[in-house]
Amino acid sequence: MFLEIITPEKKLFSGEVKLVKLPGSNGGFEILTKHAPIISTLVKGQVKVIDNADKTTYIDITGGVIEMQDDKIIVLAEAN
Repeated sequence: MFLEIITPEKKLFSGEVKLVKLPGSNGGFEILTKHAPIISTLVKGQVKVIDNADKTTYIDITGGVIEMQDDKIIVLAEAN
């Protein structure tokens, strides 16, 4: 699946991934390939990304919104 993490200032991540773990406003959650469509608000925390080469990346955010549909995830994030 394809992930983009974008802030008003810059693009923090763009690429194919296996797993994304996000700090949702109702608790943390993970998204895997073929996940049902979802829209959620995000709170301060870390986004964990595991790409197709099994490399793990952590990105700190202070809030935002995520939309997942048709194996494409867009995270509009606020970050310091």
